[in-house]
Amino acid sequence: MSIITEWISYGTEGRWQGYAARPDVEQPLPAVLVIQEIWGVDEHIQDVTRRLAQAGYAAFAPDLFTAEGPKPQALAPERVERAKQFLNTIPPGAWRSPEERQTALSKLPEAEQAELTASLELIFSAGTRIPAFTEQIMATAAFLRESYAPTAGQGVASVGFCLGGLLSGTLAAKDPGLRGAVIFYGSPPPKELIPDIGAPLLGFYGELDPRITDEIPSFAQELEKEGKRFEYQIYPKAPHAFFNDTRPTYHVDSARDAFARTLAFLGRVLA
Repeated sequence: MSIITEWISYGTEGRWQGYAARPDVEQPLPAVLVIQEIWGVDEHIQDVTRRLAQAGYAAFAPDLFTAEGPKPQALAPERVERAKQFLNTIPPGAWRSPEERQTALSKLPEAEQAELTASLELIFSAGTRIPAFTEQIMATAAFLRESYAPTAGQGVASVGFCLGGLLSGTLAAKDPGLRGAVIFYGSPPPKELIPDIGAPLLGFYGELDPRITDEIPSFAQELEKEGKRFEYQIYPKAPHAFFNDTRPTYHVDSARDAFARTLAFLGRVLA
């Protein structure tokens, strides 16, 4: 089966962009909204989008780096890739420390320092732009249900990774039409949103990612109190971003199981 892939402009006056992948068939398809990590709609997210298309869905990954207007040059794919390569040279615990990053950056040529600093500041400030990202993913879900020809009138579910995992859970509270939300190692949405969650949730977390994973049992208890549906799996010896097969954190056994569970979940909620 061949897969059709394309970049699409959507929203008012084409204000946003997204990567779409779907089977080459002449029938409407259920939609899966794929929500990026802090790295953007990079090759990994594009690959996940294509994998979901190969499973029979029309998958769509909104580029959140266009949420507030044209994508900054500092977040161009080649710049983000260089930022990843730099981060691979320092301990993960230093990633979010401007002081520790700067110590490592100071060893590089000045021009490279300046470019990497600009990219890293935007990448790690993603958490300050949650309102704009939320607006975009809500509009994306509506676009897939109402306006995008291959999926118009069909169900929509979301699958998000890290930052996108947080947004996937948030969308379950903000979009009453969402059929289901999958969260890969994303922080839980704010507690005040829990009563509004309507869609079933499926979460995957790594034992070696305590910053996020330690929050999950209490999140599950809060959901249970509100009568919400939440299944989750914490994988032994798995780190953060264990599903990303382009990163050193990839954990194949956990990734294989999580993908199988994701497909089974999507088959239920989008049937």
